[in-house]
Amino acid sequence: MTTSPSPTLVFVHGTNSSAYFCSGLITELTLRGHRCVAVDLPGHGTEGFFPRSYQAPQDVAGLATEPSPLAKLTIGDYVERVVGVVRRARRHGPVVLAGASQGGVTVSRVGNAVPELLDRVVYLAAYCCVDLPTMTAYLETPENRESLLPNVTRAMVADPAVLGVARINWRSADPAVIEGIRQCLAGDFTDEALGRLLNLLEPDEPVGIPLADARGEAHTWGRIPRTYVRFTRDRLIPPALQDRFIAEADRLTPGNPTDVRSVAAPHVGPFDRPELVEIFDELAGRMY
Repeated sequence: MTTSPSPTLVFVHGTNSSAYFCSGLITELTLRGHRCVAVDLPGHGTEGFFPRSYQAPQDVAGLATEPSPLAKLTIGDYVERVVGVVRRARRHGPVVLAGASQGGVTVSRVGNAVPELLDRVVYLAAYCCVDLPTMTAYLETPENRESLLPNVTRAMVADPAVLGVARINWRSADPAVIEGIRQCLAGDFTDEALGRLLNLLEPDEPVGIPLADARGEAHTWGRIPRTYVRFTRDRLIPPALQDRFIAEADRLTPGNPTDVRSVAAPHVGPFDRPELVEIFDELAGRMY
């Protein structure tokens, strides 16, 4: 009796984050026998940049002007990194590519570039652009009206147009700013859990990524089976906007409808929630 090769689950993080975002999820899935890998996008994680002025004691004025190497990065750099990982993983069997939040932009672009290498794409409360070209365009839609993104942008300490990056001071000394971030990203996280989150987030993100064309194309991305995991307590990408992404994708590819799941989680999860572990365990198990 022969068995099909086991799939590789490849995870792409969102803005101001790193591969560590899903370390707990990967641990649980690995213990269930699945092969998993998380990608650090260029300028993140092991390549992350933390300005000298970001360290304690902070130099807030310097933080607004200190140059960032991430300013030169483009969506093409992100796609190239992930395609390289997908190609290597594909040598060993099927590949499931999953992205969280802004990571959905990269997932869609990779799906356009190498659909033949992907057996499923998964969006975890992620941007999944179809009708509108960019993340930024969706910020102006009625479905995004309830987003608390301004709570996060209040922590921005520089002009993105000048610095070339959106620089967030996750170590702000203003309690109102920190509470606003909690409401937007973390929901009912305890103070301790919020503190851990803030210390994992990275200050810089290239300004060009939200402005990049991220539309999934019907003849490439549209032929890949896809799953959208709705986070019903998300205050950054509201459920109404998540539902719009699903509806647009289904109109574009009526013969390939979205497999929709819902998890009662805020934007940042955490991603080792039992519900998410079960979803990926099931998706991976389908391919054996």
